[in-house]
Amino acid sequence: MENNKFFYDYLLKMLSIAKIGLVYSTDEYAINNYKEVQALTEEMLENFENVSFDRPNYFERNVYPTPNVSVRTVIENEKGEILMVREKVDGGYGFPGGWCDLFDTPMEAAIRECREEAGVEVEITGLIGILNRTPFKAPTSVPEYAIVFKGKVLKDFHEHDHEITDVKFVDPDNLPELSKKISKGEFLKIIENFKANKIIIE
Repeated sequence: MENNKFFYDYLLKMLSIAKIGLVYSTDEYAINNYKEVQALTEEMLENFENVSFDRPNYFERNVYPTPNVSVRTVIENEKGEILMVREKVDGGYGFPGGWCDLFDTPMEAAIRECREEAGVEVEITGLIGILNRTPFKAPTSVPEYAIVFKGKVLKDFHEHDHEITDVKFVDPDNLPELSKKISKGEFLKIIENFKANKIIIE
């Protein structure tokens, strides 16, 4: 039964990857591949035996609408500087982070995003807060709850992904241009509570 659960989780993960690819990919060859992966995975899920399908269907558009969940991580060096990444999409800086994937814990998602966006292996050391980010975003953006963690670097920097053009520690009192994904007020609130060792809950 444990093997069945593993395979079921694998199929759901593959279906999730296919769905995300169909939303964001613009390459026709990739889109065809995602469609094929989606069709094969759905067929396998429908015919897979001896598994209890007791989870909600995460992939239907008519499920109850609910906010998306993302993670961010604040990492400070010995000089009191904060690790920030520059987003390719708008040229501004923000904390390393992104959307949570299905079946990841929030901490797993935060560690993965630091690895992918900042090229660092981190340890999560605490919680800064849970933020309702929707008021800070454009009207066309989806409702979002952001879980903000404290972290520390475990290993040296390595290559980061293509969505990020720069990674550096910055003085929080001398900020570069911020990404549109975060407002200055929100940034300052996060740093203030990080320094004061307080937890934000909105």
